Amino acid sequence: MSTPATRHASATDTREANPLAIVQEMMRACIQCGTCSASCPNASAMDLTPRHLWRLVQLGRMEKIFQSHTFTLCSACYYCSLRCPRGLNPSDAMAEFKQIAARGRMRQYGDTTHFCRDFVDNVRRNGRLQEMTLMTAYFMHMRRPTLPLRFASLGWKLQSKAKVSLPTLRRGAPKLEALFRKVEEMEGDGT
Repeated sequence: MSTPATRHASATDTREANPLAIVQEMMRACIQCGTCSASCPNASAMDLTPRHLWRLVQLGRMEKIFQSHTFTLCSACYYCSLRCPRGLNPSDAMAEFKQIAARGRMRQYGDTTHFCRDFVDNVRRNGRLQEMTLMTAYFMHMRRPTLPLRFASLGWKLQSKAKVSLPTLRRGAPKLEALFRKVEEMEGDGT
């Protein structure tokens, strides 16, 4: 009998052996109709259409998939999933690609990975998003001293219109800590 813990251990083993296996299983029944590409509001900005990406998945072309930035542009609107004639869930498959990139610490996705981790750490530490603290941590991770200068004028404009607040006391952090611990427990690897 399979328990959630054994299913999770099995999924973890599969991810390590072949990171694409889970996405291949999710998109195995894809008939290459192109409905996902036609439905995607971000398709025009993507270097590969979602349909092309699913074909690469079926062929196991991991290097080609991760040379593309298609999955990073998915906004998880789920329109492709709603319209898929096979009932597949391309949005969740795109999310799995993002997880593979983060777990693999792929250099070309480092900026995105740092931002996501800093965002979650910020909410965990403060109980809510504190933009100034988030951007400070993100710029520190980027290790490019001139990068904040590019955003300085935008920061001042947002500050002057009270769109960005100064850091405040942590009120909700203890309430959220149990939630973060539960997610780490469910994920198993603490990332």
